This record gives sequence, C-alpha cells and structure tokens, in this order.
Amino acid sequence: MNTTKHEHRTWAEPYKIKMVELLRMTTREERLAAIREAGYNTFLTRSRDVYIDLLTDSGTSAMSDRQWAGMMLGDEAYSGSENFYHLESTVREYYGYKNVVPTHQGRGAENLMSKILIREGDYVPGNMYFTTTRLHQEMAGGTFVDVIVDEAHDPQDDFPFKGNVDLDKLDELVGEVGADRVPYISLEGNVNMAGGQPFSMANLRELRGYCDKHSIPIMLDATRTVENAWFIREREEGYAGKSVREILREICDMTDGCTMSAKKDALVNIGGFFACNDDDVFVKAKNLAVVYEGLHTYGGLAGRDMEAMAQGIRESITEEHMAARIGQVRYLGRKLEAAGVPIVEPIGSHCLLNPEFVRWSVATSPPAGILSQARTGSQNSSWFA
Repeated sequence: MNTTKHEHRTWAEPYKIKMVELLRMTTREERLAAIREAGYNTFLTRSRDVYIDLLTDSGTSAMSDRQWAGMMLGDEAYSGSENFYHLESTVREYYGYKNVVPTHQGRGAENLMSKILIREGDYVPGNMYFTTTRLHQEMAGGTFVDVIVDEAHDPQDDFPFKGNVDLDKLDELVGEVGADRVPYISLEGNVNMAGGQPFSMANLRELRGYCDKHSIPIMLDATRTVENAWFIREREEGYAGKSVREILREICDMTDGCTMSAKKDALVNIGGFFACNDDDVFVKAKNLAVVYEGLHTYGGLAGRDMEAMAQGIRESITEEHMAARIGQVRYLGRKLEAAGVPIVEPIGSHCLLNPEFVRWSVATSPPAGILSQARTGSQNSSWFA
C-alpha cells in the first residue's frame, strides 16, 4: 500500500542550475484577457502569455549538461548515423528489446504499430487509453476495449495499482470475439488518463501467463514505465531491495514490444521509438518508417536528437532523479489536498487530475461485455475532435 500518503517534507534537488530563461511577467488582467481570447482552451494560449505552465510535462523538461554535450556529437548522415547505433544499444541495454526504430515522437510509433498489427474488425484491450493511441487503433480498423480494474474508475479509491488489467474483463472479451481477433494487449505504464497510476508486477506476470496461453502479444506503452518501476519498488512486496533499472528491465522482459514517447521519461524535447523482438514486425516497421517518419536509422529526428534521447534514457533511471520527479508531484498534491482541492487518489507520478477528468474518460471508454454497443472506426473518432 501507499505508505507516503501523509508525507509533506521537501527535499534537496539532485542538480544545480547552470542556465535560466527569463519569463515575461504578466498582470492578472493580461492573463484574463489571454485566456478569454483563447476561448478558455489552454491549448490555444500563447506561451508568452503563460507565467506558470502546468499544461503538461511532455517535451518541456530541461535537458542535462550531458544531453547538451551529446547534441554536439550529432552525426547528421542521412543513413546509418552513429547516434542511431548509440540509441539502439541504449534501448537494448535498459529496455531489453532486440529491434529499434526511432520516430519523431510517441504517436509516430503508435502509427507504425497499429498499421502493422491491427486488422479491420480487431479488438484492442487496454488498461484505459491515451488519446492518440486509441485513435491510431481505430484508424487501423480496430475497436479499443477498456479492461482496466474498476478501482481506476473511482477517483477517491486509494488502491495502489490502479493501472492493473482486470483479467476477468480481458477473458470475457477474448471469449466473446476470439483470441485471433485480439492483435495485442495495449498495456500502458503509469496510466495517464487515470492520474499517473501504475500496474503491479504481479498483475503483469499473471497477464503474461494468460497471453502466452492464448498467443496474444503484450505491447507496452513505455512512455512512463520508469515511473511505474519506481512505484512497484515503493508499493509491491518483494521489490524494496531492487533498483529502478532492474525493475524496468523485468517489466520489459515480460512484454513483446513497445512504443515510446521520449518526451516524458527520457527527458528530451522531441523524439520516440518503436521497439520489438519480432524480426518480421521489425522489417515492416522499418518499411513504414520510410513512408511516415524518415529512414529507419533516423525516424524523423536529427542525429543530435537521438544522442540526447540515449543520454536521457541513462539518466532517467537514476534514483535521485526519479525521487525528485515523483516527490515534487506528491508534495504539490498534498498541498492541494490541505487546501481542500479535490484530486485523484492516490497521487501518481507526473500529474494531478481533477476527479471529473477520470469520470469523463470512463464515459468515453467502451468496456468489455457490451461490444454490440461499442462504436468503431471513424464513428468513434468524434471524441478526439
């Protein structure tokens, strides 16, 4: 269980600041005018009108001195960049997957995977969804089906592993449509739409056994799986003595491939990758990458971007970094609770959500067992627009 619910302490950050960016100081009147002009849509505001930006952490991290140093080592050759091979070896070392295709960001990887694995009429079960992930599944002809545990749909439930897959829901779906219509399980680490909630290793192990029995691959959204590894160590019996790096590798070794938005865990401003162990899938991904991303050894990225990503992966698994990353969210969450502001419990890794957000995500997720009512294909894309 979560043993840190009542902690309020701060900490010494594990870095020193070498550079600052000056901000334009705004008045309350200016901010009100800016948000009205944007139609109260934070995605339509100008960055220059924002003083404290809490919209997202995606791609907004300050890169480290070693990442910036790596940018100077960019090999911008069109084919076979040295930075690609460094990224490839880094992914193999820390995530364990055999084959790697870089992409401009996570949704590029989702596009490749969906086009390769999904056929018209397939059903893709997942532990809740992320917007672009689900849209790519639907555009490829599949139907997303929510098989996350019920606790994830209750914002006030303090269950420590709200990212778990409900095996009964999954089995109900497989029994209804057949395992051959389930191309893979879409498993997200630290589920974003649920408030940054992790799955447990016990649940993943049980899921792996089920999928082996039915010959269904597990494809991981590895975007925040380092954070998921942290929570496993903090909350799950038997993992307190393991490093985040060891737990991350154990997670990945129980899956068949992944998509990655490196703009989160890997601390870069742009970049991602698709990784897998299946050589046939890899060949198809390389071919599609040429169409949608660029040659398979750069995937829409400059060599310097791949170098920064490789270094960011190495830094993301450090204990000090992850303690501060999750600790700052936890600290803010406790302050909000003390002020009477409702948030999703337990506090997750990278975001604080209003409970109504989770309730909305439930309303847009077709569950297992009512597939006759599930919307499909283009009919279901209106929620995204």
